[in-house]
Amino acid sequence: MKYLDRLEEILIASLMACATLIIFVAVLHRYASGWPIPWLQDKLIAINMSWAREACILMFVWMAKFGAAYGVRSGIHVGVDVLVKRLGPGGQKFCILFSVLAGVLFTATLAAIGAGMVYHKFGDTMTTEVMELPLWMVYLAIPLASGLMAFRFLQVGWTYLKTGAMPQHDHGHVDGLDEQELMREQRT
Repeated sequence: MKYLDRLEEILIASLMACATLIIFVAVLHRYASGWPIPWLQDKLIAINMSWAREACILMFVWMAKFGAAYGVRSGIHVGVDVLVKRLGPGGQKFCILFSVLAGVLFTATLAAIGAGMVYHKFGDTMTTEVMELPLWMVYLAIPLASGLMAFRFLQVGWTYLKTGAMPQHDHGHVDGLDEQELMREQRT
């Protein structure tokens, strides 16, 4: 599981970093092209950045889909549990398991529908507008990420059945920094 967890994190972080870099370069290119320096304008206009917008949109779609699976695993999805917390232990268990199973059913259905879309688009000649990527490559995010999300729901449900614990996200925690390290930094 550690390899899958790490792959998921690397994919999300890489997509985020690449999209940010592409947006930065595209904006810089756009504004620098307007500077009244003839030789610079000629060089910059020769660089085609028309693909940047489409690439970033596709990256954000993939990042959001896989980010949702990461959210299930780490417990950062927003949930309304005011009523659930007022129930007894049996009622809480039923509601939590019902919601986890509903999540599994929904995301597994979405993965199956997405796989059908990818299958039907695989031999198709339709492409994206600017980058001319085959549409099946774009749609591949749906079955892959939805399948991963269904798996994450199953993981959460299994862990809850075994331990009674749900994943919790500490908003104040920063990976790599522990209390002793922070205390040393404050002393210096």
